[in-house]
Amino acid sequence: MTGTTGALSVDSTAREQAAAVRGKEISARELLDLHLDRIAERNPELNAIVSLDEDRARAGAAAADEALASGAEVGPLHGLPFAFKDTHAVGGWRTTYGSTVMASNVPERDELIVERVRAAGAFTIGKTNVPEFAAGSHTFNKVFGTTLNPVDPTRSAGGSSGGAACALAAGMVPLADGSDMGGSLRNPASFCGVVGMRPSLGRVPEWPLYNQWETTSVGGPMARNVGDLALLLSVMAGPDPRAPQALGDPGAVFADPAPASLAGLRVALSVDLGGALEVDHEVAAVVEDAGRALAAAGATVSGAHPDLGLAEDTFRTLRAWHFQAKLGKLLAAHPDEFKPSLADNIRAGESLTGADVARAYTQRTALSETMRSFFASYDVLVLPVSQVPPFPATQEFPTEINGKPMATYLDWMRSAYFITVTGCPAISVPFGSTAAGLPVGVQLVARHGADLQLLQVAAAFEALRS
Repeated sequence: MTGTTGALSVDSTAREQAAAVRGKEISARELLDLHLDRIAERNPELNAIVSLDEDRARAGAAAADEALASGAEVGPLHGLPFAFKDTHAVGGWRTTYGSTVMASNVPERDELIVERVRAAGAFTIGKTNVPEFAAGSHTFNKVFGTTLNPVDPTRSAGGSSGGAACALAAGMVPLADGSDMGGSLRNPASFCGVVGMRPSLGRVPEWPLYNQWETTSVGGPMARNVGDLALLLSVMAGPDPRAPQALGDPGAVFADPAPASLAGLRVALSVDLGGALEVDHEVAAVVEDAGRALAAAGATVSGAHPDLGLAEDTFRTLRAWHFQAKLGKLLAAHPDEFKPSLADNIRAGESLTGADVARAYTQRTALSETMRSFFASYDVLVLPVSQVPPFPATQEFPTEINGKPMATYLDWMRSAYFITVTGCPAISVPFGSTAAGLPVGVQLVARHGADLQLLQVAAAFEALRS
């Protein structure tokens, strides 16, 4: 197996890798070589990393080594190789959004998430693959092709941060960034057996955006364990004057969350949100196992759920409005360059009225109030991340669950996007697998703003599996 030097390997934690570079136990150049070896070994089959540029990566590693040798103060990610999601603009680096329309796009400057990760000392090696304009939780496009699941390459890696989750799980990168509208950090994390977090609205500021007041999509971190994810969140989070809705807590508060005591933790557990979701039986069994493990650790586990009946119309309305506003002109100019499912969703936004959008925001406000009241009685909500385990990579989306048909490519994602429109933080933590060995994550949700407490619970929950 490639990617090993002494006790350190590409499968070591990101914290261990960064500490080894800072302690001069390994150079950034050597660490890069380990990752390039693993990329050469696994990426040709999995297709997770795109726009790889080894020459620029080596220049970045050399600069990291020189900075350390000079005695300069270095950041918490210093010397780590990083591949940014191909919807996040990296200055001077091809950023395609998985679209043939944008295949030659090279941004002039970094967007804010990229700016922060690079300022923390990571250097760019390439991008991670995405679905076309990050739409749909299965990573395929006409520019780069399909990303496959690292556990079973006949299966989907999820999406839209599918390349990121796959690259992490396969040891091609130590950390990864992503974004999440309908589950795009959480679903691929569940499919690939890594950790992905959708932070509270405003926790990770984004800039530039076409609309700073549209907040169904948020940026966030992915990692192979909760501690590494918290480290990356500490770099991404914190206020910025360019992002008017950014929360004020400094990112550093998330850097090292101590696992919470599970004794007395008030847990609401629901497999299907009171019948609102059709959930694969094997996924449901993992969620139920999680409840039993939490109870055995001293948590008070109750079968309970908030009423999220307004979430379906709210999400679909706001998503269509957002897609039309952002992509409508591009679709009109390039009608044959969009996959049909995305084109249909953009066009659905064209028929929306001001009253429709107002209704959706009124409902979103009501959902926020529902969650505020719910979390007065519970500390965390436990439910499935994805309603299905990884499905065949040859399908655009799962067409049925437990024999019941899924009419659209959104129907199987309700367990994720119902949480989206609450504004609450949610994290996917690996907890089990199907009989065929396919990863299944469990979703933990907390009240808005309680990101640190959620990380602490997630760290303790993660330990239950080991």
